[in-house]
Amino acid sequence: MTRRAGVIGVLTAGGDCPGLNACIRGVVGRAVTDHDVEVVGIRNGWEGLMRGHTLPLTRDSVRGIIGRGGTFLGTSRADPYVHGDGYESVRRTIEANGIEALVVIGGDGTLRSALRLAEEGLPVVGVPKTIDNDIAATDITFGFDTAVQIATEAIDRIATTAESHNRVMLVEVMGRTKGWIATYAGIAAGADAILVPEEDVDIEEVARVLRTRHRHGHTYSIVVVAEGVRPPGGVGGGVAMHGLDAFGFERLGGVAYQLAPLLEELTGFETRVTVLGHVQRGGTPTAFDRVLATRFGAAAADLAVGGQHGVMVALHGTRLVAVPLADACAEIRGVDPELFGVARTFFG
Repeated sequence: MTRRAGVIGVLTAGGDCPGLNACIRGVVGRAVTDHDVEVVGIRNGWEGLMRGHTLPLTRDSVRGIIGRGGTFLGTSRADPYVHGDGYESVRRTIEANGIEALVVIGGDGTLRSALRLAEEGLPVVGVPKTIDNDIAATDITFGFDTAVQIATEAIDRIATTAESHNRVMLVEVMGRTKGWIATYAGIAAGADAILVPEEDVDIEEVARVLRTRHRHGHTYSIVVVAEGVRPPGGVGGGVAMHGLDAFGFERLGGVAYQLAPLLEELTGFETRVTVLGHVQRGGTPTAFDRVLATRFGAAAADLAVGGQHGVMVALHGTRLVAVPLADACAEIRGVDPELFGVARTFFG
């Protein structure tokens, strides 16, 4: 018979994301109210777990936070396998607080570390959060809807100034390896071209689309570019790879600045760049993300308390299910070609 956990921990690690506070609230609310178990919050992600920085969480601790951006627990890029000795570097905190199961809220790098800890014996339940929406084994991650909404609103605003000045505007959005934000925001904002890492960039074809558009009397164009797009010639994605982060990922940003002069030369149209950057993952989450994050948190508490570990909460259709952490970490999920085909229908 599976032993019921009496104390669970919760941490948020990696990049911040709209909906984190709603998810923490979901974990605490379900654990305390429905299961009558204690919740220990870990400050600043894996760093806090390694250093013993914790605090008790109650219903009062999480009142009024559902609509707040960021994470009130804090986060960091620290990692127990990069900056510590794996399970041994967190064991003291786990044992000192009597934590019998740990809810880990994070993206692909965080969940991979959680999987390794689970393989070493730590009872772990994962929750998928990332604005990039690229975690396998779930249909969607919380934070994505907010990022798409912010990007769409920005593109709408940029389109009005592009039209006023007869310009081509390149809008760079986040998407290190996959183009979910670019595709969704591009479709929603009616972009004239969308460039994503899943597709090789044919700059001549993009220029042809823009020239055709102008010949038909449209004097401005919007091109949405994911930050991880590889420019022509195979030069690294992003105009600068500003070193590596804690998980060994390239710090990308600025690929649109490489593409803009090429398009301007090929089309003869004045071309400008806007890089949205971190504004996409800051601020208040949308209603959709608040609800999804709350559901994920509550479901993670159920799994943690009930002794079902080494799994991640996932959304399949409208249902929440538990999937093996190994499945969630097996690959980085790319944009469905059929979806991108819908976007391509409206290019030009």
